Amino acid sequence: MIKKHEIYKKDKWNMMTVEVQGKYIILREISDQWGEESHTFLSRPAMMDWVNRRFPKEDFAGNEEEWNDIMNAFKQV
Repeated sequence: MIKKHEIYKKDKWNMMTVEVQGKYIILREISDQWGEESHTFLSRPAMMDWVNRRFPKEDFAGNEEEWNDIMNAFKQV
């Protein structure tokens, strides 16, 4: 059974989705600058470690609400 989560979607090019496929967590990030990147994780802690490195709180200074929304979406996976 595949369960798909949409983390954020700004338009058809700037989005991030996470699919849970059995024991694998597949994260797809699509951006207008870099194209599509895919990451495969074997555990939620490994995914959250990547998330904390990819979205450091310092990058969202002045926009903490967006950072909290992204973190909460990942925690729901």
